[in-house]
Amino acid sequence: MSGSSVETAALDRATQIVVEAIAREAGQIGLSHFQALATLPVERKGHLDLVTDADRDVEEFLIASLRKAFPDDGVFGEEGGDVTGTSGRIWVIDPIDGTFNFVRGSVNWAISIGLFDNRKPVFGLIFAPARDLLVAGGIDIKATINGKSMSALPSFDLGRASTGVGIHPSIPTEDRLEVFRFISDELRINFRCCGSSALSLMEIAMGETDGYIALGDSTWDVMAGLPILASLGVSHTIDWHRTELQEKLRFACGSEAFLAGIRPLLDKGPLAA
Repeated sequence: MSGSSVETAALDRATQIVVEAIAREAGQIGLSHFQALATLPVERKGHLDLVTDADRDVEEFLIASLRKAFPDDGVFGEEGGDVTGTSGRIWVIDPIDGTFNFVRGSVNWAISIGLFDNRKPVFGLIFAPARDLLVAGGIDIKATINGKSMSALPSFDLGRASTGVGIHPSIPTEDRLEVFRFISDELRINFRCCGSSALSLMEIAMGETDGYIALGDSTWDVMAGLPILASLGVSHTIDWHRTELQEKLRFACGSEAFLAGIRPLLDKGPLAA
């Protein structure tokens, strides 16, 4: 994994192969903890905001492995990892996205690895070990699922439309209620809350939903999913040139038709960055 042929590579297949191998090995670490939930210590970072040894162990492995494979790059992680590089590229990682699901025994959790370069996400990989699903893609890299090219996304059809929703526990009740009211009363579409931002974005890539609306997501939650979706023609409302990696995000992503429908909600303020 430490060959010099990939450490300065742009977005090529060699880079993707290296990151996939790292993600799968990290997945085995996560699964070993998942299979021993009865004895796994769980700590609270805040109300309904949990962290476990699994999060820390997976992040430690990801940082060490990415640093070995790409020694000039920085790494920024959810559980405190912040390594400065010299290349200008930063690997933004979420060791277990969906920790709440993880500790409740749900398979809806994932390892998220995104590459941030020139102030934008350019490549991402999401691996859901308990579901054996790995999605990857980005600029100049066609989106794949378990190594196979992903199909073109269906057109936005209000009669069968659905959006994912992610709302951090710290978001005020009035903002939450306005999002759900708008989805139900104005858009008149279905919604789902899967408890993992990365998997919510994967659902769009798989054609299961048309978009995603988030209040309070972190950059590590979406850094992998957004470039994957971009390779499938999906847009978002984040202005990365005005957004720092430490910031909380309020945004929507989806097809242009979906974003046109959600625009009145964005203009009201709850999703303003």
